[in-house]
Amino acid sequence: YKQRIVHGKKRSLFILIRFRQPPMIFKESPQDYIVDPVDPIIVECEATGNPPPVFTWTRNGVYLNVARDPQVSMRWRSGTLEIFFWGRPNDYEGVYQCTATNEFGSALSSYINLRVSKARTWLKEYLEPVSVVVGLPLILPCNPPVGPPKPSTYWLNSTMALIRQDRRVSKAENGDLYFSSIVAEDALTNYVCVARFPFTNTIQQKPPLILFVKCQVLCQICVLFYVYVARMAAHTAPRFLKPKGTASTTIAMLGEELILECFAAGVPTPFIKWTKDWEEMSMTGKKLENFNKTLRIKNVSMDDGGDYICTASNRMGSLDHVITVRVKSVPFWVEKPESLVLSRDDSGSIVCRADGIPRPQIQWLVNGEPISDAPKSPGRQVSGDTLTFRAVVPDSAAVFQCNASNQYGYIMANAFLAVMGKISNQRVYRSKGGLGTLEGSRHRILPNGTLEIRNTKLQDQGSYVCVASNVIGRDEKEVQLEVKEPIKIVRAPHNTVVIRGSLARFDCKIKFDSTLDVTVTWLKDKNKRDLYLTALSYRMTKDEDSLSIADVYRRDEGVYTCRVKSELEEVTAPAKLTVMDRPDPPSDLEISDPSERSVRLTWVPGLSNHSPIKGTHIHTNIDANKNLTPFVEYRFRVITVNGIGPSKPSWPSEYYQTGGAVPDAIPRNIQGMGSGVFRNNMEISWEPLEYREWNGPKLGYMVWWRRRDSREEWKNYTTYWWCSYIIYDTDTFTPYEIKVQAVNFFGYGPESTIVLGYSGEDRPVAAPSDLSVSDIESSTLTVHWEPVSRLWLVSQVYYWRENSRLPWHTVSRRIKTKSFKANGPRLSGTLTGLVPYSNYRMYIVVANNRYEGPPSNTIEFQTPEGVPSIPRSFRIMHRHYDTIYLDWEEPAEPNGILTGYILKYQTLNVTLGDRIQVEYITPNITYFSLRRFDRYTRYKFSLAAQTEVGAGEAFTEESPHFTTEEYTRDQVDIVTQGWFIGLMCAVALLVLIMLIVFFIKRSRGGKYPVYQHEPGPVTADIHESSQVTTDRHESSLDTVDYHESGQITVDSPESTKVTASIAESSQVSADLPEPRHITAYLPEPSQITVVLHESSHS
Repeated sequence: YKQRIVHGKKRSLFILIRFRQPPMIFKESPQDYIVDPVDPIIVECEATGNPPPVFTWTRNGVYLNVARDPQVSMRWRSGTLEIFFWGRPNDYEGVYQCTATNEFGSALSSYINLRVSKARTWLKEYLEPVSVVVGLPLILPCNPPVGPPKPSTYWLNSTMALIRQDRRVSKAENGDLYFSSIVAEDALTNYVCVARFPFTNTIQQKPPLILFVKCQVLCQICVLFYVYVARMAAHTAPRFLKPKGTASTTIAMLGEELILECFAAGVPTPFIKWTKDWEEMSMTGKKLENFNKTLRIKNVSMDDGGDYICTASNRMGSLDHVITVRVKSVPFWVEKPESLVLSRDDSGSIVCRADGIPRPQIQWLVNGEPISDAPKSPGRQVSGDTLTFRAVVPDSAAVFQCNASNQYGYIMANAFLAVMGKISNQRVYRSKGGLGTLEGSRHRILPNGTLEIRNTKLQDQGSYVCVASNVIGRDEKEVQLEVKEPIKIVRAPHNTVVIRGSLARFDCKIKFDSTLDVTVTWLKDKNKRDLYLTALSYRMTKDEDSLSIADVYRRDEGVYTCRVKSELEEVTAPAKLTVMDRPDPPSDLEISDPSERSVRLTWVPGLSNHSPIKGTHIHTNIDANKNLTPFVEYRFRVITVNGIGPSKPSWPSEYYQTGGAVPDAIPRNIQGMGSGVFRNNMEISWEPLEYREWNGPKLGYMVWWRRRDSREEWKNYTTYWWCSYIIYDTDTFTPYEIKVQAVNFFGYGPESTIVLGYSGEDRPVAAPSDLSVSDIESSTLTVHWEPVSRLWLVSQVYYWRENSRLPWHTVSRRIKTKSFKANGPRLSGTLTGLVPYSNYRMYIVVANNRYEGPPSNTIEFQTPEGVPSIPRSFRIMHRHYDTIYLDWEEPAEPNGILTGYILKYQTLNVTLGDRIQVEYITPNITYFSLRRFDRYTRYKFSLAAQTEVGAGEAFTEESPHFTTEEYTRDQVDIVTQGWFIGLMCAVALLVLIMLIVFFIKRSRGGKYPVYQHEPGPVTADIHESSQVTTDRHESSLDTVDYHESGQITVDSPESTKVTASIAESSQVSADLPEPRHITAYLPEPSQITVVLHESSHS
């Protein structure tokens, strides 16, 4: 055969001699095998042997006939079972064992306990409500359905959200919910235990449990103010809920996980601390969880045995529980038996050494049955854990099983003995232009006949012959050796450190023999799959010499390996990718060492993510300085910061209330003044302290007062509900010294500074005198007055505009007011906002907080002329293509005698250097026209009115676009509008209908309805198709025919016709024997007057 190797490397040439051997099982399912009932069940058993072995199975010790079960099949040339169940997969549960057999022996698999995953449901039951007293502990059992496998458990509230766990409320590994003490808030929701089965992803829910919380004392406060219940609950020393007592023992299996739990009751909630053998415990390989209530050891070693002490402590005391951990172990291999191949008449041994706690017993089997029950074999001897063979013969071949077991489990391994003919005198020759024995330091023939060539070179390429011979015969084999250039990685990838979200790049440039097919793949960590076949591929770019990963995440961190593979060799070059990121949030935030103004916070820092932690920020639910405030509930969370940025906040701590203390704060804004309509009292008021300033329960205020400049003692009163207190029977407007201090359950706070207050005020009886004005300008002036003899709070000036100095200008006489402080021997103040060129009147009063005094004398004054206000209603119109018209109205406030208007204008669409044109317009003209240079010129206008004082504020506006096209477009012809055409069509149609009706009625003639009433003069207008009615009763009359000839014919009851000729709108008379109803229709719009006389009935 032909073999290729790479030169420059150490290679060995092997001559493959196939020999007959007993079976060996190399792949089987795990001993505890849990399967999903949805998928087909696969029970693996793969073995080698020559000739190929035959497989059989047993279930629960009974032979399994695979051929007779239509739902079970065995793979070809394999012992793997495939169970395609329909209906009840539980029928196939049991303990399976595979046997592989050929003519040289039988190999056994381990016992495979096959179990089907089950998502059982809770039994239908009604859970009685649970009643518990505030401050007592409580355990809510979950008791989830058994698997397999074991389900995960959760506790939900009424809104199906997870129950928040803290040091007081937490869940044990078995699903039970532990309350170290009950508070009233716990009754605000129901409690539902939920179990989730991992294989089927099925969730089962237990019926909800209702919790009633009762109070030992102060039930009303407990119901109304449940926040304070925890404060009122009696403090109790810790006691253990799980485990019970002060000592317990547990067994830990070597290499498995150990979970120690410690739940304690007490008020306040106890703190949990762990030690080992009464010393500080090393946390290597250990982790504290569930607010220190759970100690988890991932991989138990022999050093983990010993006494673990759980200490529960609060301010009422501490308690210890000792958990003695004894480490046990299932058997494990010290020296696993290995198969033995011997030549005829040789000797050897198979060693099987195992250990465990306790030490396991060794049992030997041959071909699946105990060696003591098997036929005796000469030269075979069992000595404990060693099986010895002497002078073996071909019949000595067999498969041996070593079983090591103790009370915690067993292990079993197969090893075979194969016997071959004796081989002697092996030589290797090199054939290249002739035969000759291989010589030189680079060639070495191993005892088993293998040829080893060191430092292979290109000249080593050629043919090699291996000759083997023994007493039976001789054989030789020719090997063709080809030598290729090795693969070299010219530029290997380097370790890379990047920030999350950036680009990572690895180089891998190679050099190789062009006659070989080479593939370059990138692997991550220990995964042997190409990265292009993973979820990372969409962010990965691979070119000829490099690999780039965009938008790097932390999960991308790891060892990336460039693997270059050909049919001869494989070369790899690893490089580590380190992703720097913000730190992980801190965990296990705990509170300890509580006091009134401080607390100790401890936490486990999160991963720094390859950037050192630079600082820590502590956040509270209430703004706090370095010192905490007494009697305030706090929650804390921690944020760590590194060079990349801040971490996410940790989970908030449990609510923690600091102890009480006397108040620190002083009531603010203390005032004393009269209250209500009475003048002989004083109300002392202040701002209440914020809740965070109480420092304790039962907050109140002690009020102190005394008359100023008197020798009387301080008087005081304490109030707990109000922020004011009224003192009665005081003199009018008497000064008092006032101070207030806060008090609570723990004592008195600091006193405030002395504040001066006044009792009730009365109406002032005096008015200021000598009211005058000076420094009069157009809109401002200065007011002067003499104060009254007694000190009042303010002086109030009232003034109004009597009229304008322009006789034709109307003004508003609304009274305005302005206050000035009353201090100094001679008082003055400035009034602003006056209207120029007006006549004003003014008076002044003094006022206190309740009343105004009598007015002073009223004075008159005039304001001088000022500049006018802006002109009103300024418009720019375009009546012709080449002319712009302007008009406006005079200012709303002329502020004097107008002397004219100043109009400035300038073109916009010419050059910037165009001069501004100024027009001076007389005051009686309020319009202006301007002829444009062309129809496209625009202007900017500015118009201001002026008096002798000067020009006022200008109104500025630009002319619109008045081009010919836009003018034509703006001048919309109404005749072309759709709404106008529709309206005209409707009017025409209405006129046409009226004409048709008119001609139809005229061609027919008509009878007109006429009402005749009791005798009396009645005049009525008869219009087209209208009926005459009067205020008398109606009765039927003869018919009156009105002919086109202008005659009226009246049919009387006696059949006598009265005919009279009338003209339009004329009066007609006829003799009628009695009143009758007359009906008539007018041929055209006419007015007929009917007069009925009582005497003649005409």
